[in-house]
Amino acid sequence: MRTLVIDVGTSGLRAAIVHDDATVTDLYYEEFAPTTPFAGLVEFDATGMYEAVHRVSVAALASGPVTAVGITTQRASTIIWRASTGKPIGPSLGWQDLRTVGECITARAEHGFTFAPNQTATKAVWMLANYISDANERNSDDLRIGTVESWIVYNLTQGAQHVTDHTNAAVTGLTLPDGTAWNSKILSVLGIAEHQLPRIVDSMGFIGDATDLPGAPPILAIAGDQQASLVGQGCIVPGMAKITFGTGGMLDMFVGENPPSSAQRNSGGTFPIVAFSRGGKISYGTEAIMLSAGTNIDWLRDDMGLIANATESHTIASSVSTTDGVAYVPALLGLGTPFWDYGARGALFGITRGTTRAHIVRAVLEGVAHRGADLVDSAEKDSGLSIAEIRIDGGMSRNPTFVQALADATGRPVRVSPISEATTLGAGFMAGTESGQWHNLSAAADALSGAPVTSPLGAPGISRQQWSEAVSRSRSWIPELSSLDF
Repeated sequence: MRTLVIDVGTSGLRAAIVHDDATVTDLYYEEFAPTTPFAGLVEFDATGMYEAVHRVSVAALASGPVTAVGITTQRASTIIWRASTGKPIGPSLGWQDLRTVGECITARAEHGFTFAPNQTATKAVWMLANYISDANERNSDDLRIGTVESWIVYNLTQGAQHVTDHTNAAVTGLTLPDGTAWNSKILSVLGIAEHQLPRIVDSMGFIGDATDLPGAPPILAIAGDQQASLVGQGCIVPGMAKITFGTGGMLDMFVGENPPSSAQRNSGGTFPIVAFSRGGKISYGTEAIMLSAGTNIDWLRDDMGLIANATESHTIASSVSTTDGVAYVPALLGLGTPFWDYGARGALFGITRGTTRAHIVRAVLEGVAHRGADLVDSAEKDSGLSIAEIRIDGGMSRNPTFVQALADATGRPVRVSPISEATTLGAGFMAGTESGQWHNLSAAADALSGAPVTSPLGAPGISRQQWSEAVSRSRSWIPELSSLDF
């Protein structure tokens, strides 16, 4: 059996075929980066996005029919369109867009609602207010509000289905704490009409036929990208966790079926999430966030000129056995979990006359690894569960020096996904399980093979105590940003 997976990321999108042995073939990719008209503004052309999705999907299907379609997408990016035309009412807002920071602060001060600017809630309000001049029309039955997966499903089914799933709905800021339904109180205060929002369905189950694709295969799964990666790395038992080291870093831990009491940030700096849902049963997780991971490698290459390419970061860093006391705090965009300090900034400490390029490159890799350890500590604190092994994917997972540094910083074995983009595999597992390609998610995860494990060798280059001191010195560099709390 074969499953088509559509995977829409922040800077590009792909379609591929997932097979019974968990191999991925017929992968077609197109870059599709958002635009930034001004600093802090992130927009994208939703129509162009779907056209690209359709192209890569048709290309992947040229190798033969499939029994299921799975869809995984970036989360919280917001699109509003008209049902009568199928066209967006204006530029769509990417999840990184920060234009609604003021609205988030106002909502907290006036109504006690805590929204983050990367959530859907205030983006939808801004779009309605700025793209539609007639206040009465903002409540129109013709308008559809959705996130990326809603838009893709709507188009694949040629307007037959306007849906989202629990994993995506729960991070919009518009649902009840357990993610099961839209929060009528929040919608009323924000002025969002529930009839314009998608119907919330299970992550796994029949959603509709993709009639806009050859053969009209059934869509059997939709999930947010981080949740798909969690499943794609087989983390479906309480206490299992993965970290995706892409542009940023995202740790997601599976915690089980007990719903969170609040959708707000936990004391350790993590957020409750829906891991996936099936048959009316919801499984939950907790999520920790590193604002910059691979971005630091880009900085070494593009801005500092210390490496020619990402691969060279391993070659140069491995030429020295330690950083010789140099510590790097990867806070180029501030610090996420557990600190949530947007005014923190990247910092190098311990530089001497003997510090070399290799020491600095190694310090950058070890700094990202220590941030990974911070995420692990926070997830364990907030969940009450122990993480025995860390599973990782993303671009940095292919760097042996970094993987060893992560194992040393966390004191835990690190298992590297055999496929760097585990999101594709996870969406395939979910849809394939529904089609009968695998008996259950456990059987799908058992199909994974060849995942190498790196064991810790001892203490990292700098101690966790030294790391804490370095972080404390990097914080509140821009006090007005550090004072923001979402």
